Amino acid sequence: MSEERSGAAILVECLVRQGVEFVFGYPGGAVLPIYDELFGDHRIRHILVRHEAGAAHAAEGYARSTGKPGVVLVTSGPGATNAITGIADAFMDSIPLVVITGQVATNLIGTDAFQEADTVGLTRHCTKHNYLVKDPAELAATIDEAFEIATTGRPGPVVVDIPKNVQVATAALPAGPIQRPRRYTPNTVGTIDEIAEAIELIANAKAPVFYTGGGVINSGPHASEALRKLQTLTGAPLTSTLMGLGAFPSDHPDWLGMLGMHGTYEANLAMNQADLIVAVGARFDDRVTGRLDAFAPNSTKIHIDIDRSSINKIVQADLPIVGDCGVVLKQLIEAWGNRKPCDLTEWKARIAGWRERDSLAYPHRKDAIMPQLAVERLFALTNDMDPIITTEVGQHQMWAAQYFGFVKPNRWLTSGGLGTMGYGMPAAIGAQLGNPDKLVIDIAGEASIQMNIQEMGTASQFRLPIKVFILNNEYMGMVRQWQELTYESRYSNSYSDSLPDFVALAEAYGWKGIRITDEADLDASIMAMIEHDGPVMVDCQVSKEANCFPMIPSGAAHTEMLLYGDMVEGTMDDEAKALV
Repeated sequence: MSEERSGAAILVECLVRQGVEFVFGYPGGAVLPIYDELFGDHRIRHILVRHEAGAAHAAEGYARSTGKPGVVLVTSGPGATNAITGIADAFMDSIPLVVITGQVATNLIGTDAFQEADTVGLTRHCTKHNYLVKDPAELAATIDEAFEIATTGRPGPVVVDIPKNVQVATAALPAGPIQRPRRYTPNTVGTIDEIAEAIELIANAKAPVFYTGGGVINSGPHASEALRKLQTLTGAPLTSTLMGLGAFPSDHPDWLGMLGMHGTYEANLAMNQADLIVAVGARFDDRVTGRLDAFAPNSTKIHIDIDRSSINKIVQADLPIVGDCGVVLKQLIEAWGNRKPCDLTEWKARIAGWRERDSLAYPHRKDAIMPQLAVERLFALTNDMDPIITTEVGQHQMWAAQYFGFVKPNRWLTSGGLGTMGYGMPAAIGAQLGNPDKLVIDIAGEASIQMNIQEMGTASQFRLPIKVFILNNEYMGMVRQWQELTYESRYSNSYSDSLPDFVALAEAYGWKGIRITDEADLDASIMAMIEHDGPVMVDCQVSKEANCFPMIPSGAAHTEMLLYGDMVEGTMDDEAKALV
């Protein structure tokens, strides 16, 4: 028999049935009935953040590191609007979130009532789907479908807007899962003909490249395993987008490094000179392609993606395969059968020549810590601990991607598509909650960290031992770099003036604070950070003028890379030029 319960009680029960461990949120008038239901219910742990944007980013960090959907609970009006940046971030990076927002009572909707906002309208373009629930009897089915949509197909955020009177009104709580027609049925499997054609293209390629993205990680650990196996079978070199780091081990000899605007010389040149590109869970975004008319001009392109709308949106695919990355990769492995790896000796010799450029080399200074060195030492001293790394956004983010090696999926949490400053610390909080025994480090910049620095209080309250490693160059570093290279060093408002004393601030929140000003103290300070059993903030004061290279200037082709010390015209060596 069904039991009559309030809408708020139905919601909480549905979250429990979905296996929700944590809800990241901030209370307000329009969600007080839900908070009253959470009071004393120990099945779900509510994590009180200090700002609703922090709630969304923390839920993202939890989701990205565990593979489970993150859940957010915020009030109406400013609660919902504050969360929108995190919702948009999750939408761009395909992170599964279910965001529950309070709303004014149904009879007040459209009257400009206190803390009213058109949440459905505001989030329509940055969610996979959104709902306004006007009847408590519809709540259970809506929540079930919201989780299904958020976690299947291309993952993403779903918003459920619940008016306050719907939370109070009663309805029958279904005894179990609701039987209903499935309205969302994404295609997951490639056709037999598509798989056969792909195998023939891969087997006959002389210069193939696997170009992989965040979709491989979103598909689950089985997809990363399948990618590694298929690469072993074919022998093809492999590169990755920023969001795909960790799906393939960075210490593998066929790993080319990250590609794109701050990618390696060998990755971008290999993409340009490939005769076959196999794109797996990547979307050919502008940071990868550079100038479109010069992107990989002589390659056949296979594009595997579960999102039909991503295929042919930017780059035309010769063989589109709509399907789940993990499933399609397994299909390709089975179809490959007992074939021998391709003879790619000549192709790999050319790649080895490009590697010799050592595009990630950087100058060393006696009077300042180079930020690249700081990341290298952080990696060297923590690698054995299999840490989870989050970042803010800017130069430090790119240095982390370039110099911190990732060999497993779900260890690299960063804001890719939206480029959201302030992402890293709340994401670290979510990751630490989802992985309580892991070392979680936010590699930050002194400007970005201030965007959501109030979440230090959340880490203190819940005794989360996250580590924040600030590369402090006293500038909005990426802005300053662009101003130097493009605007004749007119540093308009990019200097981080009036910085706080990060060590004193850490101590004020009950954290341990560490300051590093000398390269000689780098290793010992990193070890002190690791060994402390509570949260730590490290203020690592690095070279103020260091730039992030390689770099593809805006509007340039993906072969026109600026490296440390030289602008390589066309960037191609004579051999590469001859082949274009």
